[in-house]
Amino acid sequence: MSASMFRPAAFWKSALMTLPDSAFFDLLRNVFGAIKTPFNKQLLLDSLESFLQRKDIQDTAAAYINQNDGRIIAAVAALNEPSSGRMESFFSGEIDYAELHDNLVNLEERFILYRFRDNGESRIALNPLFDRILEPFAGDTSLLFPSLSVNEAALNGVTLNGEDNHVTPLDARILAALLSFVEESGVFFRTSGKIRKQILDRANAVFPHLDFETVTGGLCALGLFNAEENSLVPDYRRFTAFGNLSRREQMEYCAAGVICFSQKEPEADFSFWTHRTTVRKYAALIHQFISALEPERLYPVSTLRRIAGILEHNNRRGGKDTVDSGGLIGAMEKTGLLAGTGGEYRGLKPDAAGHCKTGTEKNGPAETKEAAPLIVIAEPFSILLYPGIAYNDAVSLAAFSGVRETGLTIRFELNRDSALRAFRRGISAASIITLLKRLSHNRISETLVWTITDWERRYGEVTLRRGLVLGLAPERRYLAETKPLARLIQETLAPGIYLLAETAEAQALQVLRKAGVDMVARNAKTENSEGDESPALSDSFFQALNSVPRPGIPARAAAPSSGSAEEYNTQAAPPPEASTLIAGFHTILEQMRLSKEERGELAARIDRRLVLSESQLKDAVIRYEKLEAGGLDYVGKALIARQAIALQSPVELVKPGKNGGRIFGIPKALEKEGGENILVISPLPEAGNQSGAVVRIPLGKIGLLRRIKKSIFEITGTAKN
Repeated sequence: MSASMFRPAAFWKSALMTLPDSAFFDLLRNVFGAIKTPFNKQLLLDSLESFLQRKDIQDTAAAYINQNDGRIIAAVAALNEPSSGRMESFFSGEIDYAELHDNLVNLEERFILYRFRDNGESRIALNPLFDRILEPFAGDTSLLFPSLSVNEAALNGVTLNGEDNHVTPLDARILAALLSFVEESGVFFRTSGKIRKQILDRANAVFPHLDFETVTGGLCALGLFNAEENSLVPDYRRFTAFGNLSRREQMEYCAAGVICFSQKEPEADFSFWTHRTTVRKYAALIHQFISALEPERLYPVSTLRRIAGILEHNNRRGGKDTVDSGGLIGAMEKTGLLAGTGGEYRGLKPDAAGHCKTGTEKNGPAETKEAAPLIVIAEPFSILLYPGIAYNDAVSLAAFSGVRETGLTIRFELNRDSALRAFRRGISAASIITLLKRLSHNRISETLVWTITDWERRYGEVTLRRGLVLGLAPERRYLAETKPLARLIQETLAPGIYLLAETAEAQALQVLRKAGVDMVARNAKTENSEGDESPALSDSFFQALNSVPRPGIPARAAAPSSGSAEEYNTQAAPPPEASTLIAGFHTILEQMRLSKEERGELAARIDRRLVLSESQLKDAVIRYEKLEAGGLDYVGKALIARQAIALQSPVELVKPGKNGGRIFGIPKALEKEGGENILVISPLPEAGNQSGAVVRIPLGKIGLLRRIKKSIFEITGTAKN
């Protein structure tokens, strides 16, 4: 938290100047007592500023700040001047409406917080005059993001990876397995566009711990798979580009794709081209989320939702392309970034820790001097993949073999059909054998070598080729011997006639132009192929993600020193220094000659930590204000009800008995019905009452009626002074 997060003092003063006269002068009387006429609001504000900047006053205000106050202050800083509704959402499920509202109003009365209007919306900010004492609390996020260390959790029997939360992380081996599975599947979709039952049944057998349909849809959002009529086709070029990302970033992109797929309409077309911008936004959001978590800590779901909510709020643009915190967390669970404990806690999945600690792991081919092989060829045609295999190596294996299981082991099988697919893609038997030897540390049988070589020989006995034909005149044939062009040539068909891959046109044109060839004859139908942005886009789409968290989110979501999430308690005891101050003010109060009502009002001000100096007691202008009544105090309940109706203040009422409960709402009327006063109240949706139906309750059946004070910045109207 930096001082720049505080608005200038002039801005704070202007917010007070916009208060109605009644609220403005009541606030000043609480500080200075009786105010002499004629009134000069600017001079009064200057006096208030000087009073609040006194060191003794600031020290007292700082001593009054307890743990609960600190959480509110930290939340206002983290949420960057939120609305009251944003604060309610942030603390939803932890602090109820009435408690949070009371805390906010109390902090305003103590000059810790103030409100201002921005584009018609009321926002909450920190008082810049108290920046010195508020900065330590504003920068301490430990109470906002509670968590447990893994060791502390284990002592309480809480561990990750319960059987009900077992999900296969989308690491290099699983991505390669999905590539292989889709390549082998043939007809993938029914005419309705749904995945065929036969495909799903086989997927459930091969991927027992994977939400196959959702994850596959997520990979379609990344462009790794493309639907073509009734088939699903891998895009090897994008799979290769995907390997340029770190392992952590790969999983984050996969989770982003899952979110996009989960948000699609049931019958809507779904493709990479319609979601590429959204995917990248969600991937960046997830990257920031993971950056805020410690690998060795477990977090309550409430903490994760809070972090996700802040990030989503900070990243939102015009209300579009948003995702709720539940969807964000769910996608990370489906892809294996997060794991559960079978209870309320979540954490970075241990077997995905390498993906999450630094995000800098390489995905290229493994070094030859590794201590152990990365694959085991269990039998002539069966290949077991070990976890340490690099992404590019795993994808290369998938190009010439078929996945058979991904449970306790990841097993592929090399057969004639899978080898033929590899040969059609230009992968030679020699390159297959070289890769198998390197990854197995030369533990490959001669039988397998001979079989792969024989398949290639038989494959080449009859040739039907499709590709791009390059013709070079005799004086230009030297170009075919240059390295840039030679790499693109698959076969020499005749002197000066060369076969290139179908997709190599743009690369060939670029190579020829660099060689000084400025005129190239082409078929008319390919004349516009230069304008096809697909290759360029796919090469640049998978960009490294920015790991710098957005404002309001700590680099790591810290935990309290106790390592446990503490319950929120609005009646928490003040710090020891505050207890001493409060006791001292009560001693002064006891020596003053006051009526019972006056003494009670000043005692309440002391207990609410509104008294910062002795002069506020001795010079006080006392106006007794009854805020609650219960039991047999029928007159008191009627009085409070009428006050709340006049001020449109929210109230909290408690109904005793088995059918009782608490209701928060705005009272609308006090009606007479058969000799009984009936309170008509409209429940507040933000207070947990979603029905919105008006409630009618006789005053005699209300056990406790309490008026919840409104913020002074929400009071409207002007009163005479």
